[in-house]
Amino acid sequence: MISTILKPDQTYALVPELAHTRNPLVWVYRFVDDIKGWTLSVATHAPPGSGKLSLGGFRIVPEERMHARGFSTDSEAIALAMGMEEKVHWSRVIGVGGPLAMHDIHRIVGGKCVIAPSPDARIGQPRDAEMLDFAIACFKQVEVTGGFLLTTGQDLGHGLMHDGRTQSLQYINSRYKGSAIADTSELTAEGNYQILHGMLRATGISIEDAQVALVGCGNIGMHIVERLKTHGTSMIALEARDERRAELEASEIPTWDVSDKAGFMRMPMDALVVNASGGTLDEATVQACAANEQLSVICGCENLVMPDASQVGVLRDARKVYAPTELGGMMGYLTAAEEYLSRLEGVPLDTESLVRAAQRLEVAGFEATTRILNSAHSETFEEAVTALYAEGSAKATAT
Repeated sequence: MISTILKPDQTYALVPELAHTRNPLVWVYRFVDDIKGWTLSVATHAPPGSGKLSLGGFRIVPEERMHARGFSTDSEAIALAMGMEEKVHWSRVIGVGGPLAMHDIHRIVGGKCVIAPSPDARIGQPRDAEMLDFAIACFKQVEVTGGFLLTTGQDLGHGLMHDGRTQSLQYINSRYKGSAIADTSELTAEGNYQILHGMLRATGISIEDAQVALVGCGNIGMHIVERLKTHGTSMIALEARDERRAELEASEIPTWDVSDKAGFMRMPMDALVVNASGGTLDEATVQACAANEQLSVICGCENLVMPDASQVGVLRDARKVYAPTELGGMMGYLTAAEEYLSRLEGVPLDTESLVRAAQRLEVAGFEATTRILNSAHSETFEEAVTALYAEGSAKATAT
């Protein structure tokens, strides 16, 4: 097993936009098994020897993603860690989180673990346990070498293992103390739903009367669907999987295949909620958002959602309110943090406190959107949230 440590000057070279972020210092710990064909990269904002708690899921890269232009586990992990650090930032600013995470928020930073497996080692294939053992050994080595605490949660690629009995996250959790197994999708979706609810309320559109368009109906998307059903909200969905489209159609939710994304984006909608696997808000889709006269608000939890960050300006110029998906998706990392800290404290995970925390996002969504509308869209969502909450966040951090 070959290991390499990339320091911040090297990570800047891989992902140049890192240098312009709020916290530009990222380290990458890379492990390679050339014989078995596995590469694992752990990216973190935790400085070596800092004792910080690095939060981020463990992603088993989908096959199609591994063949994307410019892909590497290093750059993927860095970009995802940047997004996680944004989630940490916004949870500090707004003051959202469970009681244990809020107590320790000063030592939590963003990170991510990304592995590129061989075909025979993907979850459900014969060598999946062997690959997970490799990853677990790497996680333990990272903590020793890096001098920080690593916590992993759910991300892409996990599921039932080849033995037909064990879930991959349970396998890791039983062998590595930093693994969180709580279902983060439900609370992530709850945070997304609350942001959506508040943003719509600020525009004067009740959630009962809204027309909501959803992109991606996996675990998170389906939780949002169920929440919206209770209000009788009118929904349409763009979804890649035939079986999930059939399930949605059975609930009388019209669906589109991803091959007709352009047609979907021309449909009447008050809100667009993005929870696909990445890249949904590409230039063409942003232009379609700008051209959709009825569309008012855009939110979601999708990672790596906007390949070109300058497109935020296009949405603002078109008078669309866009809540960054890092902000909308913060409840997932907070759930993993709360589970990990609960285990250290020897107390049960208090999921009710997390549900209550998610409700804070409804208020933030309402207040930030109201401020943006009152300023004739002169501010981004980030600027509005910062203006509303940063002073209180600074006081909380100081105490």
